[in-house]
Amino acid sequence: MTTTTPTSGRPRTRQRYRPTELDAAPAVSALLDRLGLGSLDPGAVTSFGGRNDNWAGPTTTGADVFVKTVTPLPGGDCPELRRALSFEELAGDRLPPGSPLRSPELLGADLATGVSVHRLLPDARSGAELVLDGEFDDELCRAAGRAVGTLHELGADDRLDTGQAPLPPLAWLRALPWSAVLERSMAQIAAWQLVQDDSEVVAALHRLRELEPAVPLAPAHCDLRFDQFIRDAEGRLHLCDWEEFRLADPARDVGAFAGEWLFHATYSVFAPTGEAAGGENTGFGLGHAEILARGSASLRRHLPRVSAFWQAYLECRTPDPGLPERAAAYAGWHLYDRLIATAESHATLNPVARAAAGIGRTVLLAPAAASHTLGLTLPDGNPR
Repeated sequence: MTTTTPTSGRPRTRQRYRPTELDAAPAVSALLDRLGLGSLDPGAVTSFGGRNDNWAGPTTTGADVFVKTVTPLPGGDCPELRRALSFEELAGDRLPPGSPLRSPELLGADLATGVSVHRLLPDARSGAELVLDGEFDDELCRAAGRAVGTLHELGADDRLDTGQAPLPPLAWLRALPWSAVLERSMAQIAAWQLVQDDSEVVAALHRLRELEPAVPLAPAHCDLRFDQFIRDAEGRLHLCDWEEFRLADPARDVGAFAGEWLFHATYSVFAPTGEAAGGENTGFGLGHAEILARGSASLRRHLPRVSAFWQAYLECRTPDPGLPERAAAYAGWHLYDRLIATAESHATLNPVARAAAGIGRTVLLAPAAASHTLGLTLPDGNPR
């Protein structure tokens, strides 16, 4: 990871990684050649990390591109890329110029190999970097709210995947399959045990999944995280990574955005970031009272971001009355999901993970109260 220092004097996070060798992914060069884009310069290409191989940089024709691969199924189908392409088609048909919902331009894709090529946004920064640097402010949260609200108003379409979103995986609430155990760290297995051993949490997640077929569904991102947002050089926000896009409960996306801020607020208790970073020591080893005090202060700083998102969301659509409560429940699940993901490289659960699990449990088991705390209220002032 590299950093640069802005005029404020605070280091700016710029996460870049060494990409997979292009020789190991011949389908990438083949697609770029078919699109008339030339080939990537191995000396100038970089990667943004993530679970899928990706390459970013200039081609020999001067085009700046972002290339990503997803793995097709053994039979040759590639549902992840197919879902992403369904978003491109729907957005192309229904989004007017100047829409608050933006995504980097798709230049081409190959379903057979799972490769897609987008135009690379120059000098762009991910939402995750902006959050760490304290730059994902109220205005960007409002832009995110308008984008997600516009997405949910696109309307149903035959091109959309109608299969249930994979998370939370109900079968895994009983026990992890052996293949999953082999692929996960000891900390991740311990995190799953926190969920599986809590009968109230398991029951609440079952109820949440059972509600979905009966609620008003909408086109939804279904994998919303800070790093799925990109701010370009002109300050405009883009939403990307549409591999889980489908017809689903819109509360999933609203809850995920709220859950991201809850997780970040928890993390900031132990490792202050952004505006709270000025000279504070990390919180590992703090006493209980100090943890509570820092936690309350962190929530006060970050919850207005959720409210800014929600108020802008309401400018773009009128949600069903039950959405705020369901969104709060999904925010609770999101904390479990994030702690499981961030435990990938650890042998034991750290205090951040355990604190996140505690907050997630509280929110998940009392979503009506939590929706009010999060500011997810309807125009009449009442969360439903």
